[in-house]
Amino acid sequence: MKTPFLRKFRILFSAVVFICFFLVFVDLKNLIPVNYINILLSLQFIPSLLKFFDLRTFITAGFIAVLILTLLTGRTYCSFLCPLGIGQDFFSRIGGRIRKKFRRYGYKKPFTVIRYTLLGITAVITLIWGVYMLTLLDPYSIFGRFMTYFVKPVVIVINNFAEGILAKFDIYSLIHVPVLGFKPFVYIVPAVFALLIGGLSLTKGRLYCNMICPVGTLLGLFSKLSLFRIRIDESTCTRCGRCSIGCKSSCIDFLRYDIDVTRCVDCFNCIKICPDKAISYSLVRLKKKTPETDPGRRRFVAGSLLLLLGIPTVLRGQEKKVPKATKQSTVKEDKTCPVCPPGGISIEDFQQDCTACSLCISNCPTGVLQPAWLEYGVSGIMQPVMDYHRGFCNYNCTKCTEICPTNALHPLVLEAKKLTQLGQVHFIKDNCIVKNEKTACGACSESCPTKAVYMVPYEGDLVIPETNPEICIGCGQCEYSCPTTPYKAIFVNGNPVHQVAKKPESTEAEIAIPDEFPF
Repeated sequence: MKTPFLRKFRILFSAVVFICFFLVFVDLKNLIPVNYINILLSLQFIPSLLKFFDLRTFITAGFIAVLILTLLTGRTYCSFLCPLGIGQDFFSRIGGRIRKKFRRYGYKKPFTVIRYTLLGITAVITLIWGVYMLTLLDPYSIFGRFMTYFVKPVVIVINNFAEGILAKFDIYSLIHVPVLGFKPFVYIVPAVFALLIGGLSLTKGRLYCNMICPVGTLLGLFSKLSLFRIRIDESTCTRCGRCSIGCKSSCIDFLRYDIDVTRCVDCFNCIKICPDKAISYSLVRLKKKTPETDPGRRRFVAGSLLLLLGIPTVLRGQEKKVPKATKQSTVKEDKTCPVCPPGGISIEDFQQDCTACSLCISNCPTGVLQPAWLEYGVSGIMQPVMDYHRGFCNYNCTKCTEICPTNALHPLVLEAKKLTQLGQVHFIKDNCIVKNEKTACGACSESCPTKAVYMVPYEGDLVIPETNPEICIGCGQCEYSCPTTPYKAIFVNGNPVHQVAKKPESTEAEIAIPDEFPF
Protein backbone atom coordinates (compact mmCIF):
# COMPACT_ATOMS: atom_id res chain seq x y z
CA MET A 1 0.00 0.00 0.00
CA LYS A 2 1.34 3.39 -1.04
CA THR A 3 -1.58 5.55 0.03
CA PRO A 4 -0.90 8.47 2.44
CA PHE A 5 -4.04 7.29 4.28
CA LEU A 6 -1.77 4.97 6.29
CA ARG A 7 -0.05 7.92 7.93
CA LYS A 8 -3.34 9.70 8.58
CA PHE A 9 -4.74 6.55 10.17
CA ARG A 10 -1.63 6.20 12.34
CA ILE A 11 -1.90 9.81 13.53
CA LEU A 12 -5.62 9.49 14.29
CA PHE A 13 -5.31 6.14 16.06
CA SER A 14 -2.27 7.14 18.11
CA ALA A 15 -3.92 10.45 19.04
CA VAL A 16 -6.93 8.58 20.44
CA VAL A 17 -4.66 6.22 22.40
CA PHE A 18 -2.62 9.12 23.79
CA ILE A 19 -5.72 11.05 24.83
CA CYS A 20 -7.05 7.95 26.59
CA PHE A 21 -3.81 7.55 28.56
CA PHE A 22 -3.75 11.27 29.31
CA LEU A 23 -7.26 11.13 30.74
CA VAL A 24 -6.42 8.05 32.80
CA PHE A 25 -3.65 9.96 34.60
CA VAL A 26 -5.46 13.30 35.01
CA ASP A 27 -8.95 11.98 35.82
CA LEU A 28 -9.58 14.21 38.81
CA LYS A 29 -13.08 12.86 39.48
CA ASN A 30 -12.31 9.18 38.88
CA LEU A 31 -14.93 9.01 36.15
CA ILE A 32 -13.22 6.38 33.99
CA PRO A 33 -14.24 2.83 34.99
CA VAL A 34 -11.43 0.51 36.08
CA ASN A 35 -12.44 -2.07 33.47
CA TYR A 36 -11.73 0.39 30.67
CA ILE A 37 -8.39 1.26 32.21
CA ASN A 38 -7.44 -2.42 32.40
CA ILE A 39 -8.32 -2.89 28.73
CA LEU A 40 -6.11 0.04 27.85
CA LEU A 41 -3.23 -1.26 29.94
CA SER A 42 -3.51 -4.85 28.76
CA LEU A 43 -1.50 -4.08 25.63
CA GLN A 44 1.35 -2.31 27.44
CA PHE A 45 4.23 -4.76 27.07
CA ILE A 46 6.10 -4.66 30.39
CA PRO A 47 3.04 -4.27 32.67
CA SER A 48 1.33 -7.15 30.85
CA LEU A 49 4.46 -9.32 31.06
CA LEU A 50 4.89 -8.76 34.79
CA LYS A 51 1.18 -9.32 35.45
CA PHE A 52 1.23 -12.58 33.51
CA PHE A 53 4.15 -13.99 35.51
CA ASP A 54 2.42 -12.95 38.72
CA LEU A 55 -1.09 -14.31 37.98
CA ARG A 56 -0.22 -17.01 35.40
CA THR A 57 -3.50 -16.52 33.56
CA PHE A 58 -3.77 -16.29 29.80
CA ILE A 59 -6.17 -13.35 29.97
CA THR A 60 -3.34 -11.21 31.33
CA ALA A 61 -0.94 -12.14 28.51
CA GLY A 62 -1.44 -9.01 26.45
CA PHE A 63 2.29 -8.97 25.69
CA ILE A 64 1.76 -12.07 23.54
CA ALA A 65 -0.72 -10.11 21.43
CA VAL A 66 1.93 -7.40 21.03
CA LEU A 67 4.48 -9.99 19.87
CA ILE A 68 1.99 -11.45 17.38
CA LEU A 69 1.19 -7.96 16.14
CA THR A 70 4.92 -7.33 15.68
CA LEU A 71 5.38 -10.58 13.74
CA LEU A 72 2.56 -9.52 11.43
CA THR A 73 3.07 -5.77 11.01
CA GLY A 74 6.49 -4.83 12.43
CA ARG A 75 6.99 -2.36 15.28
CA THR A 76 3.55 -0.79 15.00
CA TYR A 77 3.29 -1.04 18.79
CA CYS A 78 5.84 1.77 19.13
CA SER A 79 3.84 4.19 16.95
CA PHE A 80 0.26 3.10 17.66
CA LEU A 81 0.09 1.83 21.26
CA CYS A 82 3.08 3.08 23.27
CA PRO A 83 2.18 6.40 24.96
CA LEU A 84 5.83 7.36 25.36
CA GLY A 85 6.50 6.70 21.67
CA ILE A 86 3.49 8.77 20.67
CA GLY A 87 4.66 11.52 23.00
CA GLN A 88 8.10 11.47 21.35
CA ASP A 89 6.43 11.97 17.97
CA PHE A 90 4.68 15.01 19.41
CA PHE A 91 7.95 16.49 20.70
CA SER A 92 9.69 15.72 17.40
CA ARG A 93 6.98 17.67 15.65
CA ILE A 94 7.52 20.63 17.98
CA GLY A 95 11.26 20.45 17.35
CA GLY A 96 10.60 20.57 13.63
CA ARG A 97 8.50 23.68 14.04
CA ILE A 98 11.13 25.44 16.16
CA ARG A 99 14.09 24.61 13.97
CA LYS A 100 13.64 23.07 10.56
CA LYS A 101 16.87 21.15 10.65
CA PHE A 102 15.51 19.02 13.51
CA ARG A 103 13.25 17.43 10.91
CA ARG A 104 16.23 16.49 8.79
CA TYR A 105 17.11 13.22 10.44
CA GLY A 106 19.01 11.32 7.74
CA TYR A 107 20.28 7.76 7.88
CA LYS A 108 22.46 6.82 10.84
CA LYS A 109 24.12 3.54 11.60
CA PRO A 110 22.39 1.56 14.39
CA PHE A 111 23.80 1.56 17.91
CA THR A 112 23.83 -2.23 17.80
CA VAL A 113 26.29 -2.89 20.61
CA ILE A 114 24.71 -0.37 22.98
CA ARG A 115 21.09 -1.42 22.55
CA TYR A 116 21.67 -5.19 22.72
CA THR A 117 24.04 -4.79 25.66
CA LEU A 118 21.40 -2.76 27.53
CA LEU A 119 18.77 -5.38 26.71
CA GLY A 120 21.00 -8.17 28.00
CA ILE A 121 21.97 -6.30 31.18
CA THR A 122 18.32 -5.45 31.87
CA ALA A 123 17.26 -9.09 31.45
CA VAL A 124 20.05 -10.41 33.70
CA ILE A 125 19.47 -7.84 36.46
CA THR A 126 15.71 -8.50 36.33
CA LEU A 127 16.22 -12.25 36.74
CA ILE A 128 18.72 -11.85 39.60
CA TRP A 129 17.74 -8.73 41.55
CA GLY A 130 14.20 -7.86 40.50
CA VAL A 131 12.37 -5.53 38.15
CA TYR A 132 13.70 -2.11 39.19
CA MET A 133 15.91 -1.59 36.14
CA LEU A 134 13.19 -2.99 33.91
CA THR A 135 10.61 -0.53 35.17
CA LEU A 136 13.23 2.25 35.17
CA LEU A 137 13.57 1.87 31.37
CA ASP A 138 10.03 0.69 30.58
CA PRO A 139 8.42 3.26 28.24
CA TYR A 140 4.98 3.04 29.85
CA SER A 141 6.43 3.54 33.34
CA ILE A 142 8.45 6.54 32.20
CA PHE A 143 5.33 8.06 30.66
CA GLY A 144 3.33 7.37 33.84
CA ARG A 145 5.93 9.00 36.08
CA PHE A 146 6.09 12.06 33.85
CA MET A 147 2.31 12.43 33.91
CA THR A 148 2.06 11.90 37.65
CA TYR A 149 4.92 14.10 38.81
CA PHE A 150 4.70 16.96 36.33
CA VAL A 151 1.59 17.01 34.15
CA LYS A 152 -1.12 16.19 36.68
CA PRO A 153 -0.09 18.96 39.14
CA VAL A 154 -0.29 21.46 36.27
CA VAL A 155 -3.75 20.16 35.34
CA ILE A 156 -4.86 20.47 38.98
CA VAL A 157 -3.65 24.07 39.16
CA ILE A 158 -5.53 24.92 35.96
CA ASN A 159 -8.63 23.11 37.27
CA ASN A 160 -8.56 24.99 40.57
CA PHE A 161 -8.10 28.30 38.79
CA ALA A 162 -11.08 27.59 36.52
CA GLU A 163 -13.10 26.31 39.48
CA GLY A 164 -12.53 29.55 41.37
CA ILE A 165 -13.72 31.65 38.42
CA LEU A 166 -16.81 29.51 37.76
CA ALA A 167 -17.74 29.52 41.47
CA LYS A 168 -18.15 33.31 41.28
CA PHE A 169 -20.92 32.71 38.77
CA ASP A 170 -22.51 29.96 40.92
CA ILE A 171 -21.31 27.24 38.55
CA TYR A 172 -20.03 24.23 40.47
CA SER A 173 -19.31 21.70 37.72
CA LEU A 174 -15.66 21.61 38.76
CA ILE A 175 -14.34 20.59 42.16
CA HIS A 176 -11.37 22.01 44.03
CA VAL A 177 -8.52 19.49 44.20
CA PRO A 178 -5.59 20.03 46.59
CA VAL A 179 -2.12 19.92 45.06
CA LEU A 180 -0.14 17.27 46.90
CA GLY A 181 3.58 17.27 46.29
CA PHE A 182 6.14 14.52 46.81
CA LYS A 183 9.50 14.28 48.52
CA PRO A 184 12.00 16.35 46.55
CA PHE A 185 14.39 13.48 45.78
CA VAL A 186 11.73 11.37 44.04
CA TYR A 187 11.58 13.97 41.28
CA ILE A 188 15.19 13.32 40.25
CA VAL A 189 14.68 10.17 38.16
CA PRO A 190 11.50 11.38 36.38
CA ALA A 191 13.14 14.73 35.69
CA VAL A 192 16.31 13.14 34.28
CA PHE A 193 14.35 10.85 31.95
CA ALA A 194 12.01 13.67 30.94
CA LEU A 195 14.96 15.86 29.96
CA LEU A 196 16.80 12.98 28.27
CA ILE A 197 13.90 11.68 26.21
CA GLY A 198 12.43 15.11 25.57
CA GLY A 199 15.77 16.42 24.35
CA LEU A 200 16.43 13.37 22.17
CA SER A 201 12.98 13.48 20.60
CA LEU A 202 13.22 17.23 19.93
CA THR A 203 16.53 16.88 18.10
CA LYS A 204 17.04 13.23 17.12
CA GLY A 205 13.59 11.72 16.69
CA ARG A 206 13.23 8.14 17.94
CA LEU A 207 16.78 7.72 19.24
CA TYR A 208 15.66 6.62 22.74
CA CYS A 209 13.45 3.91 21.24
CA ASN A 210 16.26 2.56 19.08
CA MET A 211 19.19 2.86 21.47
CA ILE A 212 18.01 2.53 25.09
CA CYS A 213 14.44 1.20 25.32
CA PRO A 214 14.51 -2.59 26.04
CA VAL A 215 10.99 -3.03 24.65
CA GLY A 216 11.94 -1.35 21.38
CA THR A 217 15.08 -3.48 21.06
CA LEU A 218 13.19 -6.71 21.75
CA LEU A 219 10.39 -5.89 19.32
CA GLY A 220 13.03 -4.92 16.77
CA LEU A 221 14.34 -8.49 16.89
CA PHE A 222 10.85 -9.87 16.28
CA SER A 223 10.25 -7.37 13.47
CA LYS A 224 12.96 -9.12 11.43
CA LEU A 225 10.35 -11.84 10.88
CA SER A 226 7.39 -9.53 10.23
CA LEU A 227 5.15 -10.29 7.25
CA PHE A 228 4.36 -6.65 6.46
CA ARG A 229 7.09 -4.05 6.24
CA ILE A 230 8.20 -0.88 4.45
CA ARG A 231 9.74 -1.62 1.06
CA ILE A 232 11.55 0.46 -1.60
CA ASP A 233 10.92 -0.21 -5.28
CA GLU A 234 14.38 0.10 -6.82
CA SER A 235 12.97 0.43 -10.35
CA THR A 236 11.14 3.68 -9.57
CA CYS A 237 13.29 5.16 -6.77
CA THR A 238 15.43 8.11 -7.91
CA ARG A 239 17.48 8.27 -4.68
CA CYS A 240 16.32 11.79 -3.89
CA GLY A 241 16.83 11.10 -0.18
CA ARG A 242 13.60 12.69 1.04
CA CYS A 243 12.54 9.46 2.76
CA SER A 244 15.78 9.35 4.73
CA ILE A 245 15.49 12.98 5.78
CA GLY A 246 11.92 12.46 7.00
CA CYS A 247 12.53 9.16 8.82
CA LYS A 248 12.34 9.82 12.55
CA SER A 249 14.06 6.48 13.24
CA SER A 250 16.98 7.32 10.89
CA CYS A 251 16.73 3.79 9.47
CA ILE A 252 16.42 4.37 5.70
CA ASP A 253 19.65 4.00 3.72
CA PHE A 254 18.25 5.25 0.41
CA LEU A 255 21.58 4.88 -1.40
CA ARG A 256 21.41 1.11 -0.87
CA TYR A 257 17.61 0.84 -1.01
CA ASP A 258 17.76 -0.61 2.49
CA ILE A 259 15.42 -0.14 5.46
CA ASP A 260 16.51 -1.35 8.89
CA VAL A 261 13.31 -3.10 10.03
CA THR A 262 14.67 -3.47 13.58
CA ARG A 263 14.43 0.31 13.98
CA CYS A 264 11.47 1.12 11.70
CA VAL A 265 8.40 2.00 13.79
CA ASP A 266 5.95 2.08 10.85
CA CYS A 267 5.18 5.78 11.10
CA PHE A 268 4.59 5.85 7.29
CA ASN A 269 6.19 9.29 6.94
CA CYS A 270 8.37 7.94 4.14
CA ILE A 271 5.34 6.83 2.10
CA LYS A 272 3.82 10.29 2.29
CA ILE A 273 7.03 12.18 1.53
CA CYS A 274 8.23 10.05 -1.41
CA PRO A 275 7.59 12.01 -4.66
CA ASP A 276 8.18 8.92 -6.83
CA LYS A 277 5.69 6.65 -5.02
CA ALA A 278 8.55 4.17 -4.72
CA ILE A 279 7.90 3.27 -1.07
CA SER A 280 5.10 0.96 0.04
CA TYR A 281 3.92 -1.01 3.06
CA SER A 282 3.27 -4.54 1.91
CA LEU A 283 4.01 -8.24 2.32
CA VAL A 284 7.69 -9.07 2.40
CA ARG A 285 9.10 -10.65 -0.74
CA LEU A 286 11.94 -13.10 -0.82
CA LYS A 287 14.86 -11.90 -2.88
CA LYS A 288 15.72 -14.02 -5.87
CA LYS A 289 19.23 -15.36 -6.04
CA THR A 290 21.23 -14.09 -8.98
CA PRO A 291 24.36 -15.70 -10.40
CA GLU A 292 27.59 -14.08 -9.30
CA THR A 293 28.73 -12.88 -12.73
CA ASP A 294 29.21 -9.21 -11.94
CA PRO A 295 32.92 -8.38 -12.34
CA GLY A 296 32.53 -5.62 -9.75
CA ARG A 297 31.50 -8.20 -7.18
CA ARG A 298 34.44 -10.36 -8.13
CA ARG A 299 36.78 -7.43 -7.60
CA PHE A 300 35.14 -6.75 -4.25
CA VAL A 301 35.64 -10.35 -3.13
CA ALA A 302 39.22 -10.37 -4.36
CA GLY A 303 39.90 -7.07 -2.65
CA SER A 304 38.38 -8.34 0.60
CA LEU A 305 40.65 -11.39 0.53
CA LEU A 306 43.67 -9.18 -0.07
CA LEU A 307 42.66 -6.94 2.82
CA LEU A 308 42.41 -9.98 5.09
CA LEU A 309 45.96 -10.84 4.07
CA GLY A 310 47.04 -7.26 4.79
CA ILE A 311 47.46 -6.21 1.15
CA PRO A 312 45.26 -3.19 0.27
CA THR A 313 44.23 -3.11 -3.40
CA VAL A 314 45.43 0.47 -3.82
CA LEU A 315 48.94 -0.55 -2.86
CA ARG A 316 49.22 -3.35 -5.41
CA GLY A 317 50.02 -0.88 -8.16
CA GLN A 318 52.06 1.37 -5.90
CA GLU A 319 54.53 -1.40 -5.20
CA LYS A 320 55.74 -1.17 -8.78
CA LYS A 321 55.50 2.50 -9.66
CA VAL A 322 55.92 4.47 -6.44
CA PRO A 323 59.42 4.52 -4.96
CA LYS A 324 59.62 3.78 -1.28
CA ALA A 325 61.26 6.39 0.89
CA THR A 326 64.18 4.97 2.86
CA LYS A 327 64.77 8.12 4.90
CA GLN A 328 62.19 9.74 7.14
CA SER A 329 61.17 13.29 6.32
CA THR A 330 62.05 15.94 8.88
CA VAL A 331 60.14 19.11 8.01
CA LYS A 332 56.66 19.18 9.50
CA GLU A 333 53.77 20.22 7.25
CA ASP A 334 52.73 23.77 8.15
CA LYS A 335 48.97 23.23 8.12
CA THR A 336 47.32 26.29 9.62
CA CYS A 337 43.75 25.51 8.56
CA PRO A 338 41.83 22.21 8.17
CA VAL A 339 40.24 21.35 4.83
CA CYS A 340 36.45 21.56 4.91
CA PRO A 341 34.55 19.16 2.57
CA PRO A 342 33.28 20.43 -0.80
CA GLY A 343 29.97 22.27 -0.58
CA GLY A 344 30.78 23.59 2.89
CA ILE A 345 31.29 27.16 1.53
CA SER A 346 33.29 28.08 4.62
CA ILE A 347 34.27 26.40 7.87
CA GLU A 348 32.01 28.76 9.85
CA ASP A 349 28.99 28.16 7.62
CA PHE A 350 29.61 24.42 7.56
CA GLN A 351 29.84 24.10 11.35
CA GLN A 352 26.57 25.95 11.91
CA ASP A 353 24.55 23.27 10.10
CA CYS A 354 26.60 20.07 10.45
CA THR A 355 25.19 17.68 13.07
CA ALA A 356 28.08 15.20 12.74
CA CYS A 357 25.69 12.51 11.54
CA SER A 358 28.62 10.83 9.72
CA LEU A 359 26.48 9.99 6.67
CA CYS A 360 29.04 11.60 4.38
CA ILE A 361 31.90 9.84 6.18
CA SER A 362 30.32 6.41 5.82
CA ASN A 363 29.54 6.97 2.13
CA CYS A 364 32.80 8.60 1.01
CA PRO A 365 34.19 6.25 -1.67
CA THR A 366 37.84 7.11 -1.00
CA GLY A 367 37.74 7.42 2.79
CA VAL A 368 39.14 10.94 2.78
CA LEU A 369 36.36 12.20 5.08
CA GLN A 370 37.23 11.46 8.67
CA PRO A 371 35.63 12.54 11.97
CA ALA A 372 37.49 15.56 13.31
CA TRP A 373 39.05 15.67 16.73
CA LEU A 374 40.27 19.21 17.43
CA GLU A 375 40.92 20.35 13.86
CA TYR A 376 37.86 22.64 14.00
CA GLY A 377 38.12 23.19 17.74
CA VAL A 378 36.05 21.63 20.52
CA SER A 379 32.76 22.57 18.87
CA GLY A 380 33.68 20.61 15.74
CA ILE A 381 34.48 17.25 17.30
CA MET A 382 33.15 14.40 15.08
CA GLN A 383 32.31 16.71 12.18
CA PRO A 384 33.83 15.53 8.88
CA VAL A 385 37.24 16.84 7.87
CA MET A 386 39.43 15.99 4.88
CA ASP A 387 42.39 13.80 5.87
CA TYR A 388 44.68 13.49 2.87
CA HIS A 389 46.97 11.02 4.60
CA ARG A 390 44.06 8.54 4.50
CA GLY A 391 42.51 9.31 1.15
CA PHE A 392 41.84 11.95 -1.50
CA CYS A 393 38.82 13.77 -2.90
CA ASN A 394 37.87 12.12 -6.19
CA TYR A 395 37.83 14.70 -8.99
CA ASN A 396 34.61 13.28 -10.46
CA CYS A 397 32.69 12.70 -7.22
CA THR A 398 30.03 14.84 -5.50
CA LYS A 399 28.45 12.16 -3.31
CA CYS A 400 28.92 13.93 0.04
CA THR A 401 27.16 17.05 -1.26
CA GLU A 402 24.27 14.94 -2.54
CA ILE A 403 23.53 13.02 0.66
CA CYS A 404 24.08 15.65 3.37
CA PRO A 405 20.77 15.73 5.29
CA THR A 406 21.21 19.17 6.85
CA ASN A 407 22.53 21.12 3.85
CA ALA A 408 25.79 21.74 5.71
CA LEU A 409 27.34 20.58 2.44
CA HIS A 410 25.47 22.45 -0.27
CA PRO A 411 24.76 20.53 -3.49
CA LEU A 412 27.38 21.09 -6.18
CA VAL A 413 27.11 20.16 -9.82
CA LEU A 414 30.23 18.37 -10.98
CA GLU A 415 31.55 21.24 -13.08
CA ALA A 416 31.25 23.66 -10.17
CA LYS A 417 32.92 21.19 -7.82
CA LYS A 418 35.88 20.91 -10.22
CA LEU A 419 36.52 24.64 -9.80
CA THR A 420 35.89 24.86 -6.03
CA GLN A 421 39.18 25.43 -4.25
CA LEU A 422 39.09 23.73 -0.85
CA GLY A 423 42.71 24.66 -0.14
CA GLN A 424 46.03 25.32 -1.81
CA VAL A 425 49.00 23.06 -2.48
CA HIS A 426 52.39 23.64 -0.82
CA PHE A 427 55.66 21.90 -1.69
CA ILE A 428 58.42 21.15 0.85
CA LYS A 429 61.58 20.45 -1.16
CA ASP A 430 63.55 19.33 1.92
CA ASN A 431 61.15 16.39 2.37
CA CYS A 432 61.12 15.29 -1.26
CA ILE A 433 62.89 11.99 -2.03
CA VAL A 434 64.07 13.45 -5.33
CA LYS A 435 66.32 15.81 -3.35
CA ASN A 436 67.10 13.60 -0.34
CA GLU A 437 67.60 10.25 -2.08
CA LYS A 438 68.28 11.27 -5.68
CA THR A 439 65.41 9.03 -6.75
CA ALA A 440 62.96 9.70 -9.57
CA CYS A 441 59.39 9.98 -8.34
CA GLY A 442 56.72 12.28 -9.77
CA ALA A 443 53.81 10.58 -7.96
CA CYS A 444 52.27 13.92 -7.03
CA SER A 445 52.38 15.26 -10.58
CA GLU A 446 50.98 12.06 -12.08
CA SER A 447 48.05 12.13 -9.68
CA CYS A 448 47.08 15.82 -9.94
CA PRO A 449 43.87 16.12 -12.01
CA THR A 450 44.32 19.83 -12.79
CA LYS A 451 48.10 19.71 -13.29
CA ALA A 452 48.60 22.24 -10.53
CA VAL A 453 51.63 20.07 -9.70
CA TYR A 454 54.07 19.55 -12.57
CA MET A 455 57.68 18.46 -12.92
CA VAL A 456 60.65 20.70 -13.80
CA PRO A 457 64.35 19.83 -14.38
CA TYR A 458 66.40 19.39 -11.21
CA GLU A 459 69.75 17.62 -11.37
CA GLY A 460 70.94 15.56 -14.30
CA ASP A 461 68.03 13.45 -15.52
CA LEU A 462 66.02 14.07 -12.38
CA VAL A 463 62.93 16.27 -12.28
CA ILE A 464 61.30 17.76 -9.20
CA PRO A 465 57.76 19.05 -8.47
CA GLU A 466 56.68 22.64 -8.87
CA THR A 467 53.22 24.01 -8.09
CA ASN A 468 50.65 26.44 -9.47
CA PRO A 469 48.29 27.24 -6.56
CA GLU A 470 45.93 29.27 -8.77
CA ILE A 471 44.56 26.17 -10.55
CA CYS A 472 44.83 23.89 -7.49
CA ILE A 473 41.44 22.79 -6.13
CA GLY A 474 42.85 21.23 -2.94
CA CYS A 475 41.67 17.69 -3.70
CA GLY A 476 44.68 16.19 -1.90
CA GLN A 477 45.57 13.57 -4.51
CA CYS A 478 49.16 14.80 -4.56
CA GLU A 479 49.46 14.63 -0.76
CA TYR A 480 47.92 11.16 -0.62
CA SER A 481 50.28 9.87 -3.33
CA CYS A 482 53.48 11.27 -1.82
CA PRO A 483 55.56 8.36 -0.45
CA THR A 484 57.48 10.29 2.23
CA THR A 485 56.82 9.62 5.92
CA PRO A 486 55.98 10.79 8.52
CA TYR A 487 55.66 14.21 6.85
CA LYS A 488 54.66 14.66 3.23
CA ALA A 489 56.77 16.57 0.76
CA ILE A 490 53.60 18.13 -0.65
CA PHE A 491 50.45 19.01 1.24
CA VAL A 492 47.21 21.00 1.06
CA ASN A 493 46.46 23.81 3.50
CA GLY A 494 42.73 24.52 3.81
CA ASN A 495 40.93 27.71 2.86
CA PRO A 496 38.75 29.09 5.71
CA VAL A 497 36.39 30.22 2.95
CA HIS A 498 36.27 28.18 -0.24
CA GLN A 499 37.56 30.00 -3.30
CA VAL A 500 37.13 29.62 -7.05
CA ALA A 501 40.18 28.16 -8.78
CA LYS A 502 41.22 29.19 -12.26
CA LYS A 503 40.22 26.73 -14.92
CA PRO A 504 43.25 24.69 -16.05
CA GLU A 505 44.28 25.15 -19.64
CA SER A 506 45.26 21.52 -20.10
CA THR A 507 42.52 19.15 -21.26
CA GLU A 508 44.19 16.43 -19.17
CA ALA A 509 42.16 17.67 -16.24
CA GLU A 510 39.06 16.18 -17.81
CA ILE A 511 40.46 12.65 -17.75
CA ALA A 512 38.45 10.42 -15.44
CA ILE A 513 40.36 9.37 -12.35
CA PRO A 514 39.96 5.66 -11.55
CA ASP A 515 38.61 4.68 -8.12
CA GLU A 516 41.74 2.67 -7.34
CA PHE A 517 43.95 5.71 -7.87
CA PRO A 518 46.79 6.67 -7.59
CA PHE A 519 48.33 3.79 -9.56
